[in-house]
Amino acid sequence: MQEKDMFKLNGLIGVVLFLIFVAVAAIGIWQFDVNENISLLVIGILCALLAALILTGFTIIQPNQAKVITLFGRYLGVIKHEGFYFTVHLAVRRTVSLRVINFNSEKLKVNDLEGNPVEIAAVVVYKVFDSAKAVFDVEDYKEFVHTQSETGLRHIASQYPYDNMNNDYEISLRQHSDEVGHELTKDLQKRLELAGVEIIEARIMHLAYASEIASAMLQRQQAKAVLAARKVIVDGAVTMVKSAIDQLKEEGIVELDEEKKAQMVNNLMVAIVSDKGSQPVMNTGTIY
Repeated sequence: MQEKDMFKLNGLIGVVLFLIFVAVAAIGIWQFDVNENISLLVIGILCALLAALILTGFTIIQPNQAKVITLFGRYLGVIKHEGFYFTVHLAVRRTVSLRVINFNSEKLKVNDLEGNPVEIAAVVVYKVFDSAKAVFDVEDYKEFVHTQSETGLRHIASQYPYDNMNNDYEISLRQHSDEVGHELTKDLQKRLELAGVEIIEARIMHLAYASEIASAMLQRQQAKAVLAARKVIVDGAVTMVKSAIDQLKEEGIVELDEEKKAQMVNNLMVAIVSDKGSQPVMNTGTIY
């Protein structure tokens, strides 16, 4: 089902026709009372019925709103431009909002690419671009959007790991929210095009490990952070020790054999790397 423009006239034309038929009906009935001419009564009744029929042809379209019109089960067209119109009589008009709609999904528990249970939720921003599809191709387009959004979110969440701790993957849910949101938007657009819905944006608004593994994963993250910090400290300590020994050697302050140099390196490394205060004893050999 595709959108097509519906035949319509300015509503004022319908108002003029309505007033004309009302006036003719009133005159015919009044003249019947005076002259008792049955033909005038018939004309008056017919004009009154036509005036009532004209009333069913008026419709008002609000901004960012569409009316899908059917007559006796047959789809006639859509009116999308705001205003007051006069169109087909006795038609059924279904209103569809063309405004941007914001939808927050429920928190879902899914397994990521590595099988870890995570809680995830998304915000989806969409609008209807084809009101005929939204009315006729699905039972309830809003319910369809909600269901397909949850399905798409589950699908995307299962394609990526929660966190890329070991640099085994290019994209992770936590570290690449923009890329994941872009993929989610594309996935939802394919699913919802059937309903005449355009996805403007889809982004993850909640992401966390499931409660049963949250504590263990927190410890894992803390351990990773500690190891990263230790590596920085050790790299810096090695640079400092090397600089200190080279400077002592160049300036001839002390003379160290290999054994004493190893002991000095050990003491300096302990002093720099240790979390607690240390008092190393350094044997510098013979001083000149």
